[in-house]
Amino acid sequence: MSNPFVVILMGSPADRDHAGKITAVLDTLRVEYVVRVGSAHKVPEHVLGIVREYEADARPKAWITIAGRSNALSAFVEAAVSAPVIACPPLSLPEDVWSSLRMPADVAPLVVLEPANAAIAAAKILGLADPAIAERVNAYRAAKYEAIVAADKEGR
Repeated sequence: MSNPFVVILMGSPADRDHAGKITAVLDTLRVEYVVRVGSAHKVPEHVLGIVREYEADARPKAWITIAGRSNALSAFVEAAVSAPVIACPPLSLPEDVWSSLRMPADVAPLVVLEPANAAIAAAKILGLADPAIAERVNAYRAAKYEAIVAADKEGR
C-alpha cells in the first residue's frame, strides 16, 4: 500500500509555529506530511500549482490549511481538490473565525481550531485507507485516556 499523507498549506511563513503544533502530532502518529506556503489572495496561481502537484499524486491524502483573517485559502483549496480539507486557522482576533466558518454554498472544508486536533482528524481520515495509521491513532487516544484515569487515581 502506498503511504497516505497530509498536505499542510500555510497562507504565509508567519503560520509556521501553528503548523509546528500540527506536525508534532503527525510525527508522533508517524503520519507522512509535507508543508507548503501559498496565499489564495496574493499568489493564487502558485496555490493552484501546489494543488495540481498533489492532486496528481494518487496516494490517499488529507489537506490542512492554515490561514487566518480572511480565510480564502481553505475555500479555494477545498473547491479544487478531491480529498478532505481541514481548515485550522490561527486566530489573532476572535472574529477571525467567521471567515473559516462561513463558507460559500457547496464549499465544505472542515474547521478544527485546535492544531493538535486537526492533526488527529487528518490521521483518522487517512486511517480509513491505512489500518496501521488507524491503529496508531487508537493507541494515541488510549494513552491519553489512560493518563486521565491515572491522574484521577492519584488524586484519590
